[in-house]
Amino acid sequence: MTKWLKRLAVAVLALLLLTVLALWFFLRGSLAQLDGKRNAPELAANVTVTRDDLGVPSISGSDRNDVAYATGFVHAQDRFFQMDLLRRMPSGELSELFGEKALETDRVNRLHRFRVRATLAVQSMPAGDRQLLERYTAGINDGLNALGNRPFEYGLVGVAPRPWALEDSYLVAWAMYIDLQVTGIGRELARGWLKEHANQEQLAFLLPGSTQWDAPLDAASPPAPDAPIPARAPDWWGKGVAKEPATLAAAAFVDGVGSNNGAVAGSRSRAGGAIVSDDMHLGIKLPSTWYRLLLQVPGPHGSTRRVVGVSIPGVPAVVAGSNGDVAWGFTNSYGDYIDLVEVGAAKDRPGQAKLPGGWETPVEHAETILVKGQAPVSLKVRETSLGPILQSGGREYAVHWVAHEPGAVNMTLRHMEEAGNVAEALALAPKIGMPAQNLVVGDRSGNIGWTIVGPLPQRPAAPVDASYPLSANGSTRGWQGLLPAASYPSVRNPAAGQLVTANSRQLLGADAAKLGDGGFDLGARTSQARDGLAALGEKTDEQGVFNVMLDDRALFISTWRDRALAVLDAEAVKGKPRRAELARLLKDSWNGHASVDSVSYRASRAFMWSLYELLYGGANMELAKLNKDATMRAASSRWPVVLGRLLDEQPGAWLPQGYASWKALQVAALDRTIEHLAPDGKPLASATWGARNTAAVAHPIAGAVPALRKWLSVPPDQLPGDSNMPRVAGPAYGQSERMAVSPGREEQGLFNMPGGQSGHPLSPFFLAGHADWVAGKPMPFLPGPARHTLTFVK
Repeated sequence: MTKWLKRLAVAVLALLLLTVLALWFFLRGSLAQLDGKRNAPELAANVTVTRDDLGVPSISGSDRNDVAYATGFVHAQDRFFQMDLLRRMPSGELSELFGEKALETDRVNRLHRFRVRATLAVQSMPAGDRQLLERYTAGINDGLNALGNRPFEYGLVGVAPRPWALEDSYLVAWAMYIDLQVTGIGRELARGWLKEHANQEQLAFLLPGSTQWDAPLDAASPPAPDAPIPARAPDWWGKGVAKEPATLAAAAFVDGVGSNNGAVAGSRSRAGGAIVSDDMHLGIKLPSTWYRLLLQVPGPHGSTRRVVGVSIPGVPAVVAGSNGDVAWGFTNSYGDYIDLVEVGAAKDRPGQAKLPGGWETPVEHAETILVKGQAPVSLKVRETSLGPILQSGGREYAVHWVAHEPGAVNMTLRHMEEAGNVAEALALAPKIGMPAQNLVVGDRSGNIGWTIVGPLPQRPAAPVDASYPLSANGSTRGWQGLLPAASYPSVRNPAAGQLVTANSRQLLGADAAKLGDGGFDLGARTSQARDGLAALGEKTDEQGVFNVMLDDRALFISTWRDRALAVLDAEAVKGKPRRAELARLLKDSWNGHASVDSVSYRASRAFMWSLYELLYGGANMELAKLNKDATMRAASSRWPVVLGRLLDEQPGAWLPQGYASWKALQVAALDRTIEHLAPDGKPLASATWGARNTAAVAHPIAGAVPALRKWLSVPPDQLPGDSNMPRVAGPAYGQSERMAVSPGREEQGLFNMPGGQSGHPLSPFFLAGHADWVAGKPMPFLPGPARHTLTFVK
């Protein structure tokens, strides 16, 4: 028996070893090819791909379409599964990979029928763009097929990868529309509910159009809101709050609005050229959103143009970067690009829909969602002249969204690599089909400029407040058509010698109406970045500009710390050791920054959110029934300023029932803060900002295979920074890239990215550069010396 048990143990061990080896070789088989030669007879000439120590490719060719082919090849070999998710998400096809748990997301996104729109858009492409996209697509599929095994993710989910198609690259752009604009639906629903549950005076107070924190490009900072505090509060005010501080748990990084870009003119640059900085804030995953590239492509008159920056896998263009003459970067513009138009119905008009333009019969489309392991699911989409019909709160709305327009997506962004100066870049911007962004550009002659890139809705000459749902019986249909290129607002070479945008209000003048307000950020981050650039003085360089993006001073939250300390006086802390401990930590652990070791920062921030919960919590419970993105903070990011006014003026009519005074309300908020930070009597001193603001970034497949999370995640780094300051950082949201570059001086440019080039955990490039990103330590903008060479031979 002992002999057979030993044999059995050896056999089991051998089987386990063989299993591990088989898994190892399976994983190794899907690593990218870095060296050697590949025959590619369809090319016009040879193309060379070199990679540096971080895996960043430099692609050189004498034909632009050939370079696109090689770009597709490296994108697919390093990131195909990421590309697959980017095309499946907007088209509502994730259930085919992940089964029923992705079905609700697919239902929501299939409403927009983006795959059909992408197919139509591809059919109308200009010939030159189509040729380039065809070569890029061929490179993707050749790169996928050249892997020794299918990408490892498909082995884990048990699905074979599907070849890339031309329309899939357009779907990647629509994925960005969903990421950057679709929350406007929740905002409209929230504001619609609020309009029905508040009078005009209350709305004017609760929803200020701007605050003293804003930093518009066409004016000085506006004054503080001065709408009078109404004589009474809305009925929902201060009611229906959850017993536990649930909102606080979610609100530790709830306001995930972000992205900064800026430019310093040549007059303030030591080298004489403009300096452009850009850090686009997105949800951070593995692999990173962005993929670094350097392209050597044909330039004018037989020259070679070097284009370097970040691309998004699935698109054959450098999205943000420098072409040697012009550098450019983006932030989300948060204009009003979605209208919800209520749809009316009548018993005597079955199947018809009432819209402001009259009665019409929606077109019905039958959509089929494939679900892994289950029968397909059918979905009926009803489409009106203003867009598909959305149901919410027992009502129906036509979703009139710029993303549905012909021309919402195109390949024009690729021509940014050809721009020779700021004027050419700004002229190109209105023609580009992508979600509307703040474009900041600078050229080697020192000029700088701002405009909006992407389609904008054209609204009626008479102002229409379309930030609320429009009535089916109203006289206006909202926006009609797209704004012509000649009408786009722009700013060039301002007297201050700098430009900054960071998702807040860009304009206060007449052109502001062309953008509308689709959920502007508060503006504290913008003004801090603006003042940071100004503080660099008369002359600066790339390092100085880069450092502004790492500014984690807590200028905004400091006012909430001051309020908390004022409330925690001798009377409030008497006989209350936990309050006394909080008061001491608010004083002693404050260094003026969102530092990982600061209890004071975390507590001050949580105090603000506790008040939000106590006063807006009841409304949020009702809004949650309408849409996951419908909240009072979506209705207006300026709610902290509203609360600040109430705390300063303390009107009795706005004090919720159950509180003897405004001080009592604030003490109650601080007690909730204590319970949130240190429940069950745990020490408050351990509730540092870093303990909550800890990186939780993982590959999407880690959720499907939790046993692999350790190998598919970043280290649990504690991160400095937060919202409402330039260094935005959250557990899974923040600066998805950082760059500062002067066109023509790319060798002096600086860069960071949270993840590496490869999406494969066995690749040496999987997390390459992550530690530098955490530390804020810049690396060179250009790739380093070549360590690998792959040649495509005609």
